[in-house]
Amino acid sequence: MLAVALSASGAAPEKGQLDASPTLFTVMAALNAAGYSADLGSPNNHPLRLQVRSEILKKNPPSLEALHEFFEKHRQRTDTAELSQYISYALAVGGPPDFSFHQRDVEIPPDAKPLKDLSPLLARFYKEASISDLWQRSQAAIDQYIARYHEPAANAVLQVNAYLRQVTSGFKGRGFQIYIELLAAPNQVQTRSYGYEYTIVITPSPEPRAFEIRHAYLHYLLDPLATRYADVVERKKAVSDHALRAQALDDSFKENFPDLVTESLIKAVEARLDHKPIVVDQALRQGFILTPFFAEQLPLYEKQEQSMGLYYPEMVKAIDLRKEDERLSKVVFDKEAPQGAVVKTPPPPPLTGAAKTLDEAERLYTARGEDPANLDKAKELYLQLTQQAGTPALQAAGYYGLARIATLQRDPETADRFFRKTLELQPDPPVKIWTLVYLGRLSLAAGEREEAVRFFQEALRVDGAPDPARKAAAEALQNVSKQ
Repeated sequence: MLAVALSASGAAPEKGQLDASPTLFTVMAALNAAGYSADLGSPNNHPLRLQVRSEILKKNPPSLEALHEFFEKHRQRTDTAELSQYISYALAVGGPPDFSFHQRDVEIPPDAKPLKDLSPLLARFYKEASISDLWQRSQAAIDQYIARYHEPAANAVLQVNAYLRQVTSGFKGRGFQIYIELLAAPNQVQTRSYGYEYTIVITPSPEPRAFEIRHAYLHYLLDPLATRYADVVERKKAVSDHALRAQALDDSFKENFPDLVTESLIKAVEARLDHKPIVVDQALRQGFILTPFFAEQLPLYEKQEQSMGLYYPEMVKAIDLRKEDERLSKVVFDKEAPQGAVVKTPPPPPLTGAAKTLDEAERLYTARGEDPANLDKAKELYLQLTQQAGTPALQAAGYYGLARIATLQRDPETADRFFRKTLELQPDPPVKIWTLVYLGRLSLAAGEREEAVRFFQEALRVDGAPDPARKAAAEALQNVSKQ
């Protein structure tokens, strides 16, 4: 029992899920009632959108006027941009009934920051419009639509895992989530990558968006490689000058060479998986300048036995700058981007100070299986956090990191002391709930059943906590009750 308690991970479990989000549902219900009408007349809308909109308008909750004013105040130039900011907001806040941000200010997505004042208004709307009831009554329609995606989504993930020789769906401590949102305008696919979470939001469309799911999953698996081997990637940056000539290429790729490398590799992988070599030339003309190189390298990768995670640095090292310069000098780039591109928001601004220390510590802690030394390095950084000037929440995160390491090292007394210190320092909701779950597990392992129950119950009362943590606390409490 003690071994199980100490080896349990405090990070969110691998999700790889296909689901709907009550938070996103509430946000979109509020927007529709407040005047969001993008593509409302399209036959590709799901009937649920009009049904929910109509029912809320009939009820006319008192908060509706304020919501309308908020919506008008934050209008964007395009429907896609308008939807995008609210998706970012919905993915950044905790669930009902409070909708409070569960991230530190430095981690809040830039396009969601202007919407911070929406949370108390949305909390009022949630109660007044009985959204909980609407959500429950919508489950049949939501589940039916999600069922359309089960096979395409599973096939997309399996196909990528097989090609990249990925044993599991991603990396421990990271999550890939697919959300279906039926109340939004149709034919939208938006992706977000915040910290260790990769999310794709899909709205109604005539056919399942299997290609976009596979594309997002490729990003989920390949984006970390460009970061992990940043020193290798940066040595090839000189070739990026050619991308500056590509008018159709988004500026974000011109300014971020690792992203350009990853997207070029993904285009080459997609061409191989779909047996469409023409995709390589199309990608090149759009400005993804290394797609031809990767297309030439992938057959070599397929003939050897290593996974892409291990083969990646050698493949990037093989980029011959002189050869690529000669190839790219002859390219005539497209002047316009193709229609229907997936929306991918820019990452938050670079972290600094204590926030940067925490981010590096978490990265090393997550990668502890790759190199035993990573755990010692993470421990040093967590210790620095406890002594570094910063907010109490960041210091709490430092003690939380030290506590987790103590559990891995089979030191329950130290772990218990650090977890309790974490709670004293006003931790952010995700850290607080996982700390309480850990303390419950440690109490249970020590035979202190009543104290374990108290910790699990307290965990379930944490506002703004992530759903995986709530699920872990609820399951733990249920298991204790059965004993």
